[in-house]
Amino acid sequence: MEEDPGGPVVMVNLLRFAPDGRASYEEYSRRAAAFLKRYGGELLHAGDGGTPLVAEDGQAWDAVLLVRYPDRAAFSRMVADPEYQEITGLRSRALAEAVLQPTSPWSPAVNGDHEVRTVSASCEPDHQ
Repeated sequence: MEEDPGGPVVMVNLLRFAPDGRASYEEYSRRAAAFLKRYGGELLHAGDGGTPLVAEDGQAWDAVLLVRYPDRAAFSRMVADPEYQEITGLRSRALAEAVLQPTSPWSPAVNGDHEVRTVSASCEPDHQ
């Protein structure tokens, strides 16, 4: 992860399950929870993908997860952990296709009359 603006990172996980892959992914998720905790990660959202409202063909996903890490280095340390490496086969077998997109918070800015602010997991605006 060469580009690193510093600070927290939220990973957007777009998942398309292999046939019968959901059970394997659920097992991976159960085991991965300990690693998230160890490295300061937090699952913000996990949900089934619905019918896309705006998307090209083939851009529908079975599930979407948002995972926050304190910084990109924490994520890199987690995925390099030899104990974590032991469970990655569960994830690989579970998925036919996936996108893992790191995101960084926007800097406070004004967009027309609407101030851009981050929103916490409780969906209340963070007052910065």
